Amino acid sequence: MNTPAQAAPLIPREDLFGNPTRASGQLSPDGQWLSWLAPKDGVLNVWIAPASDPAAAKVMTSAADRPIRQYFWAPDSRSLLYIQDKGGDENFLLYGIDVASGKERTLTPFEETRVQVFGTSETIRDKMLVGLNNRDARFHDPYLLDLNTGELTLVLENNGYAGFLADDNLDLRMAVRPNASGGMDFFPVTNGEIAAEPSESSGLADSLTTQPAGFTTDGKTMYWIDSRGRNTAALIAQDMATGEKTVIAENEKADIGGAMQDPKTGEIEAYSFTYLTTEWTAIDQDVKSSLDWLGERLEGEFGVQSRTEDDTKWIVWNDPLTAPSKTFIYDRPAKTLTEFYTTRPELVGAPLQTMHTLELKSRDGLTLPSYLTLPPGSDSDGDGVPDAAVPMILLVHGGPWARDGFGYNSYHQWLANRGYAVMSVNFRGSTGFGKDFISAGDLEWGKKMHDDLIDAVDWAIDNGVTRADQVAIMGGSYGGYATLAGLTFTPDKFACGVDIVGPSNLETLLETIPPYWEPLIAQFHERMGNPNTPEGLAMLKERSPLYSADKIVKPLLIGQGANDPRVKQAESDQIVGAMKEHGIPVTYVLYPDEGHGFAKPNNNIAFNAVTENFLATCLGGRAEPIGDTVSGSTAEIIEGAEHVKGLEEALGG
Repeated sequence: MNTPAQAAPLIPREDLFGNPTRASGQLSPDGQWLSWLAPKDGVLNVWIAPASDPAAAKVMTSAADRPIRQYFWAPDSRSLLYIQDKGGDENFLLYGIDVASGKERTLTPFEETRVQVFGTSETIRDKMLVGLNNRDARFHDPYLLDLNTGELTLVLENNGYAGFLADDNLDLRMAVRPNASGGMDFFPVTNGEIAAEPSESSGLADSLTTQPAGFTTDGKTMYWIDSRGRNTAALIAQDMATGEKTVIAENEKADIGGAMQDPKTGEIEAYSFTYLTTEWTAIDQDVKSSLDWLGERLEGEFGVQSRTEDDTKWIVWNDPLTAPSKTFIYDRPAKTLTEFYTTRPELVGAPLQTMHTLELKSRDGLTLPSYLTLPPGSDSDGDGVPDAAVPMILLVHGGPWARDGFGYNSYHQWLANRGYAVMSVNFRGSTGFGKDFISAGDLEWGKKMHDDLIDAVDWAIDNGVTRADQVAIMGGSYGGYATLAGLTFTPDKFACGVDIVGPSNLETLLETIPPYWEPLIAQFHERMGNPNTPEGLAMLKERSPLYSADKIVKPLLIGQGANDPRVKQAESDQIVGAMKEHGIPVTYVLYPDEGHGFAKPNNNIAFNAVTENFLATCLGGRAEPIGDTVSGSTAEIIEGAEHVKGLEEALGG
């Protein structure tokens, strides 16, 4: 029987997951240049053009293997900066390209080093503060970096601090150190000397929702995102002379989510909260009139991603929700909005679907902000429930201290197009909804955090979205763990699962975290379980899917990067080995040149080709043939090609 979704055109995987035509548009601070990411020979690189002649574009970088995914302008507009790792190892180094000469330089020329940015300046435009962990992998020493000569000057040796805050003079003003409770201590820094005692502290409950958020340019005001003495994190301004604090913004349902600051003064001009969707409030009247003007002209969600130092021009992104995102150049004095690019023009006219917002209830009464996307043609009255039940994918976010949000989502659109309802749930432990919601997930991996997911599935079954035998679970990182937990702890609940870089053994996960996460280990132990206590170790083993691998009865697909520094390859190897021992089938795809997720489009497309054919085998949805996607990637099919429709043929078997 043909379903309505089968009448909709199949959106090619390449259109959803291939390189964007352009992305990450920015203006140089002096307004002279436009920049963006775009492919060169199939790999994302940084391009620029004069702002006065956008057609005169030239590529500035020469990445030939891994895409450049993050870049920014030097404050003096003389150079472009980007970070890059090797094979997904997350040892990011900082590179600079001189705009005038095109010459490229490695600004942090070290091995096994991960750079952090500690501070940039409005007034000292040719320097910035960076943190380097090349002396001791656990701690980042602050250095003053001359962006034009590459000279690095050590500011201080760090033997225990998780981070630093600097003012506009690039002077360190605060050092942050974890404390035994799992919270943070905040130490004043004066003339390069860190105070012996902290001036402020947080406990475990506030550790993810309280942090300093920078200074005004004159150094007289420090901003905090702060949940101490409240549930949701508020935006607070502290007078550095008197210590007095003033609440600028608070919301009872959501933490402060974002802020716009004056490029010159650093003063907050607008702020946002994201509960189900994002809402901006402007304090500054000029910024308010600009946001109002944009709101009258743009459909869906929008935001400001780049501003010139004189604040006359903004780069504005726009997500129309059921059309590909666009980016515009907004000239504020002239009141003109000029299209810069459409990120994925191939999706113009594609049958993109509405994302519905939901407030689901957990069995113990928590509200779970959630999102649901339905297949094309399945919901004739648009009420967010299909006319007849459809197969469903429960798509679980990573972290777990992160969140799902509203707007265009390539995975929601892809899976809905293949005939599935797609549900994303902000289960307890997710961030953005206050510290009580995060703390409700403490020591609940595989228990109440998992119950929330089951409760959401039961809601979907009870409300006619799907049927009990037609639900798959899928996710990356913590979402991969949730997939393994779903197939081991509730083995009959899901028809199949897709685990992407998910941990199977919480004990070994904690043993192998990257060294630069060591300052945060107390928090991991308090929120996950402490392997140094007998009861903690017993709990971690009980919550580890590895030890229940013999209970798996439904098909499982696993994707893993060999260089993953967070969830080591051993996490996937272990559960695949245990399943083989028990004679349980599994399909295992390994990428030798990837880390925590798949950065290269060819690799991502190949895994998604395997995934949609795996889901079609299990749930009966639509799928593009695998074709040459796997052979055109670095994928190694370690186990179970025979369990995925068309995979053996694609491998030439």
